[in-house]
Amino acid sequence: MRKAGAMTLQRKKIYDLLASAGDHPTASDIIERLKADGHQFAYATVYNSLKYLTEEGLIHELKLENGACRYDARTDDHQHVVCTACGKVEETCVPPPAEWLRAVAEQTGFALAEERILFKGVCGSCSSNETTS
Repeated sequence: MRKAGAMTLQRKKIYDLLASAGDHPTASDIIERLKADGHQFAYATVYNSLKYLTEEGLIHELKLENGACRYDARTDDHQHVVCTACGKVEETCVPPPAEWLRAVAEQTGFALAEERILFKGVCGSCSSNETTS
């Protein structure tokens, strides 16, 4: 009997797909990419694999705009910027100011372990489309 927490071939394939993705795909995007590569994973397999990989800390689940979760295999400290017009997601490695983190900890009484900050705005492409319209 296989241990439930094992890195199965399906989980490995999904992790590898995410690690090489230049974007932050949704579960639906992942299923489509797997199909395009000739893999026929059941929807439940993909969702359960994403849950496992998230729980193991191998990927991050991003709850961004419009309720769709996106996935990121990059687990180092970084934040995300989402375009409110087209949904494009970018990453930034600018650390939050230490004095701001201290103030949050002081105000809430929490010992902060990590921070996930989501920035929202309009990307350069959408901004230039607005000015040319």
